[in-house]
Amino acid sequence: MAIESYESHSPEINPSAFVAASADIIGRVTLQDESSVWYNSTLRGDINEIVIGPRSNIQDNAVVHLADDYGCYVGELVTVGHSAVIHACTLKDEVLVGMGAIVLDGAVIGERSIIGAGAVVTGGTEIPPGSLVLGTPAKVVRSLSLDEQGDIKHWAEKYVVQSRKFLAR
Repeated sequence: MAIESYESHSPEINPSAFVAASADIIGRVTLQDESSVWYNSTLRGDINEIVIGPRSNIQDNAVVHLADDYGCYVGELVTVGHSAVIHACTLKDEVLVGMGAIVLDGAVIGERSIIGAGAVVTGGTEIPPGSLVLGTPAKVVRSLSLDEQGDIKHWAEKYVVQSRKFLAR
């Protein structure tokens, strides 16, 4: 695992967070309680800041980066799927970003929304809470039912449990 300072900034990692051995955490990155960053992921906080909220997970091969004008903010109980790219955007609480999805500069994803696998959310897009978002470019295809919205945090909670097992090894 590479945990590196950049200029005068060092990552701030809560002791309850899990960082996989091959993950790279660089510069102005904050990992809050029970968050997790999995294998081969890169969080590069060199030109702005990255904040990963409580009980959120950044899965294998994901990239989290920023822009001069935008940091990257991930709320509570968020799941960022395998090989996703989260660039200079905001993911509100209980969001699921599917495998291989891309969320670009200035986009804001509303609470309890799902960004489908492979979707590309273009810069500056604002997604309302409780939305199912699919396609390239990504579009809201429908509102999620309250049951569907309530199920999103299940995936993040599962990763909290899994991260505890990895920490206990």
